[in-house]
Amino acid sequence: MFNSKDILETIKMIQEENLDIRTITMGISLLDCIDSDIDKSCEKVYEKMMRVAEHHVETGEIIEKRYGIPIINKRLSVTPISMLAAAAKGSPVKFAKTLQR
Repeated sequence: MFNSKDILETIKMIQEENLDIRTITMGISLLDCIDSDIDKSCEKVYEKMMRVAEHHVETGEIIEKRYGIPIINKRLSVTPISMLAAAAKGSPVKFAKTLQR
């Protein structure tokens, strides 16, 4: 259980020492997006990222409000793209452009 000293110390850290959460990261496996056709693979990557991470930022903001501690960065981490590029025919630059969309 929390005691009043811990609570006051946390409030002090937030107000006076600018306590924040530096980053929250969502990891997404893209192994199921591997395809020998690079365009199909890129489309699978984009669709999966949009579907899985749809509420990532919103969830981070809810956490910020609930606990009163700002979260500075909300980011995604994905399977190494080299694994997808090795299976696909075409320029790996297409994957980079897909990730930037």
